[in-house]
Amino acid sequence: MFRGLHNINLDTKGRLTVPTRYRQIIRDDCGGKMVVTIDTEQQCLLLYTQSEWAVIEAKLVALPSFNPQARRIQRLLVGHATDVELDSNGRLLVPPALRQHAQLDKKIALVGQGNKFEIWDDSQWQANRDVWLNQPAIHVDDLPDDLQQLSL
Repeated sequence: MFRGLHNINLDTKGRLTVPTRYRQIIRDDCGGKMVVTIDTEQQCLLLYTQSEWAVIEAKLVALPSFNPQARRIQRLLVGHATDVELDSNGRLLVPPALRQHAQLDKKIALVGQGNKFEIWDDSQWQANRDVWLNQPAIHVDDLPDDLQQLSL
């Protein structure tokens, strides 16, 4: 499980250093092999272990190809999916095209989301977080059924 907010820097080559506590887990799970792709709704990237991505990719390619929304998701997620691998120092090279898409500069936010990390430009993360925190509370009747049953 990937969790927490990690403020890190990209080096001049576009590499990010994975937090130490996750490196061995990633190596044990998938030999250090990961997949990075774009988020279809936000200007950030999604980083999965290769084993987790394989499950998601299988579901994506099984979607009906004549459904325009399914094709959109397939084209964006699978089309941008790029294999990356932890180096001996626990770094991942984020491809230039993906860095450009997410407008990643030097300071980034690596945000754990359970089965994946989101990679945000730090200023973009902070701006979005502030918007989300200042949104009015959602009435329980407006939540999907599965969220209504959730107890925190």
